[in-house]
Amino acid sequence: MLKQQLSIKQQQKLSPLQIQVIKMLEYPTVELEERIREEMEANPALDEGREESVSEHDDFDLSGEEDYTNDDFDLTEYAADDDIPDYKLRTNNHSADDKEVSIPLSSHTTFHEYLSSQLELGEADTKIRHLAQYLIGNIDDDGYLRREIEAMVDDLAFQFGLSITDADMEKALALVQNLDPAGVGARDLRECLLIQLRHKPNSSAVVLAERVIDRFFDQFSKKQYDAIARRLGLSEDEMKDVVAEIMKLNPKPGNAFSTPAEILLQQVTPDFIVENNNGRLSVSLNNSNIPELRVSKTYTDMVSDFVGNKENQNREMRDAILFAKQKIDAARWFIDAIKQRNVTLLKTMNAIVEEQYDFFLEGDDTKLRPMKLKDIADKVGFDVSTISRVSNSKYVQTDFGVFPLKYFFSETMQTVSGEEVSNKEIKQIIVDIVAEEDKSNPIVDDVLTEMLREKGYIIARRTVAKYREQLNIPVARLRKE
Repeated sequence: MLKQQLSIKQQQKLSPLQIQVIKMLEYPTVELEERIREEMEANPALDEGREESVSEHDDFDLSGEEDYTNDDFDLTEYAADDDIPDYKLRTNNHSADDKEVSIPLSSHTTFHEYLSSQLELGEADTKIRHLAQYLIGNIDDDGYLRREIEAMVDDLAFQFGLSITDADMEKALALVQNLDPAGVGARDLRECLLIQLRHKPNSSAVVLAERVIDRFFDQFSKKQYDAIARRLGLSEDEMKDVVAEIMKLNPKPGNAFSTPAEILLQQVTPDFIVENNNGRLSVSLNNSNIPELRVSKTYTDMVSDFVGNKENQNREMRDAILFAKQKIDAARWFIDAIKQRNVTLLKTMNAIVEEQYDFFLEGDDTKLRPMKLKDIADKVGFDVSTISRVSNSKYVQTDFGVFPLKYFFSETMQTVSGEEVSNKEIKQIIVDIVAEEDKSNPIVDDVLTEMLREKGYIIARRTVAKYREQLNIPVARLRKE
């Protein structure tokens, strides 16, 4: 049986502005610049430019609950007023004299294009050359061919109906492996090193190195040099020459083909700048390339003309003004979202600097204090998820280099005296100990643990091993020279 009844319930609903702010927090500076360009292209009511004065208050509804289809909406709040200029975003960390710098990106030949261009100079027949081109498309950025020959033969048969033999693919692969840079097209590290050695001029060290990689690759990767030397009857000097020859090879030949443009794209753009002014730290946003935004005067003038002209207010004109109103609201929400983003980012970064003040003054990792996302959330009054969004993919420029914000968050460790220290401090001590160890007799994790305990740190061996792995430090056996 169906029946109707009234009920009252509360619902929490995010406004368009709140949704914009949440999304904005996740954007690093470079992505924010791109997002602003996209919004300016999509919304004609969003304009770039500067006003002569700044409005102290901009009256618009932030709830996002207004019914745009209502014919009785008040248009006067969308009309331009000479006494109250359009809302605009202004940041306080750069002046009118600051230069806005844009980085030009030059076009260049990619790694795969470079390989393809070399095929045209070869003398292979058309079929093998086409197969080689297919193989190049399967090579990753490191220069390796990670797929099995049989799998690619099956793909060509199923996708294109081509009957290709394994022997044809092997011929094509041999053609690819003769391309520059040497080592490209290898299926594993062993094959990569062998290809590079075969491209080198013959010498006793090269011949011996090829024999070592071919027959004793596993032992060599474990640095069991003495055992290899005994098996091949090599003297200590001969083994040193072999190791030196192999160490000259490139384990990732694809990385050798890097252009200045690619290097430029890999550079990190900091989102914050922390400056030391005679012992006082100041925090600012890196917004020099982000334009100031305002609501387009053309759109506000359109609404103003409509309000002042009572005679020509037909349905078509009201539809046009309704469209203008929607775009003006969207522009205002977007501008205010950026403003709230900047406020949230600055509050968070200032709290991080206050917590890690000694580090930002001296740049000493041992001065880093243990700090969690919740510590900063409690300090600034934001939710932990907000702090997580702010710290994700953001970087800060200091007098000691550029650091990711996540670098300043660390686990808490305890000393014998009960003092809490950051695990960054312990990691730095591990780095220092390994750097000064005798490489002929490197320090194992058990001894490393005892040395840390002697310094007053309560730490388990497995924790030391975990930190060592996080620092990309090999085990003692692999550090032996």
